[in-house]
Amino acid sequence: MVSEVKTVSGRGIPLVGDDIDTDRIIPARYLKAVTFDGLGEGAFIDDRKALNGEHPFDQPQYQGAKILIVNRNFGCGSSREHAPQAIAKWGIQALVGESFAEIFFGNCVAMGIPCLTGDAAIVKQLQQSVAANPQASVTVNLETLEVQIGDYTAPVSIGEGSRNMFVSGSWDACGQLVANANQIRETVTKLPYVSWGKLAAN
Repeated sequence: MVSEVKTVSGRGIPLVGDDIDTDRIIPARYLKAVTFDGLGEGAFIDDRKALNGEHPFDQPQYQGAKILIVNRNFGCGSSREHAPQAIAKWGIQALVGESFAEIFFGNCVAMGIPCLTGDAAIVKQLQQSVAANPQASVTVNLETLEVQIGDYTAPVSIGEGSRNMFVSGSWDACGQLVANANQIRETVTKLPYVSWGKLAAN
């Protein structure tokens, strides 16, 4: 079971603003959820109510978008995993921004959602291009480290370790366990304390 993430393509959605924290992404009252199911409906819910339908996540032209384009220090604040989960449940599969909070970034990697960074001018151009043509396809390429929309192609970056995890599929810890189940069973039979446990149980 290999979960390689080499490219993500789809329509984009621009979200303009620096320092958008995890409480704005998903308010603390949603942390009571036992599972992450349904969190997509709560993504940016307070901002959306305040903007009365004018928030990008409510606007019809961005419904079904897969690539979120943000600005500086996105995902700052608390370490809640619910924030990237809410974004993912809404339908986002990749993010491009000026910078990301470290814990938010790590949570996204663990979920298979690449967060790539670009210069402020590049991000602004992407946001403006998507706003001007919401139906345009955006492609994020982790192999070439480029983002493309129409005729515009720009360099983006991500740490080499994280990039390799996505491209190889090794970001998926559960997938790695399933793929190596036979080796795990073989190793277990060689562990003295496991064998001792079986003898003790008998």
